[in-house]
Amino acid sequence: MKLKIGEKAPEFKSVDQNNKSVSLSDYRGKKVILYFYPKDLTPGCTDQSCNLRDNYTDLQSEGFEVIGVSADDVNKHQKFIDKHNLPFTLLADTQKEVCTLYGVWGEKKFMGRTFMGINRTTFIIDENGIISHIIEKVKTKTHTEQIKETLSAHV
Repeated sequence: MKLKIGEKAPEFKSVDQNNKSVSLSDYRGKKVILYFYPKDLTPGCTDQSCNLRDNYTDLQSEGFEVIGVSADDVNKHQKFIDKHNLPFTLLADTQKEVCTLYGVWGEKKFMGRTFMGINRTTFIIDENGIISHIIEKVKTKTHTEQIKETLSAHV
């Protein structure tokens, strides 16, 4: 099932790096950047997360909350946050329930191998819980700029 712009974002419930329950409805009334990434502490995921960290204050001033999602566990998320001083929530989707809801868990190809994993994707969700933008070809080093370009191109 592939989500589309204009659809209601699927409600989810997961746990964050502090093992605290988090659901999409907690963010109702706020704009959300929900980014799915393959693995903590890997080069591309670190570039993407640090780019969002470096621009976090700016994103917040524009009314956005940032939530990262991977299949890593709570402890690995905490290490990632501590090592890179990440100021936002990371969801530990170890059962891949949120990834499946958003259609990002699937077949991937890398260096001639085919395997199951998280396809790096960012969903921008408006204050009413509607998907306003989907970025599938994520530029990890300049992700915030890519988000802003996507938003301004679709005004």
